[in-house]
Amino acid sequence: MSARLRERKLSRSLILLLSAGIFLLAPVKQAHASELVAQREETEVNVATEIGTSSPQLPPGENTRQSLPDSQTSLNLTSEPTRLLLKLSERRLYVFVGEDLLVTYPVAIGKNTTPTPTGEYEVFQMISDPIWQNPWTGEVTAPGPDSALGLRWIGFWTDGTDYIGFHGTPTVNSIGNAASNGCVRMFNEDVVALFQQVKMGTTVVVEN
Repeated sequence: MSARLRERKLSRSLILLLSAGIFLLAPVKQAHASELVAQREETEVNVATEIGTSSPQLPPGENTRQSLPDSQTSLNLTSEPTRLLLKLSERRLYVFVGEDLLVTYPVAIGKNTTPTPTGEYEVFQMISDPIWQNPWTGEVTAPGPDSALGLRWIGFWTDGTDYIGFHGTPTVNSIGNAASNGCVRMFNEDVVALFQQVKMGTTVVVEN
């Protein structure tokens, strides 16, 4: 075989290898994700768009927390099933143990254009210190009270692509408003308490 022929074959092989390398290094198109939450064990899930946009400040007193005495919150939650009732018109979440009202929390709900879905659901996902990824910039926010998802995530609705649930928020002025993109925002201290009051399978009823 002539030197020139060997050189041509070698050049052709290098071109094929370079082409394969370019294909492998080409960026993979990301799957659709509005919000990304994850446990520190790297369990990831897409969540309905919820970026914690600012809302007009509420008049004084409208977002006041209302709850039963602290002694009531120590009830044995395993003796009776816990049930959540979210009343959208009241912007308020009610937590029942059996037929007894345990506590209520003020919340922010979905805007008219992105309403919180009504119906009966179950808690199917609970994540401490969720991680949020901005769906437009790709920036990942470290978990914590200033994250768009706050300190806890409790998922109760999904269509297989987007997810809706209760979560904390740094945008406290939105509480009491229809301000989110479907999710239910809560004060961080409230969602931490709720996280202890529910479990996987807890019934969630959402009504107008």
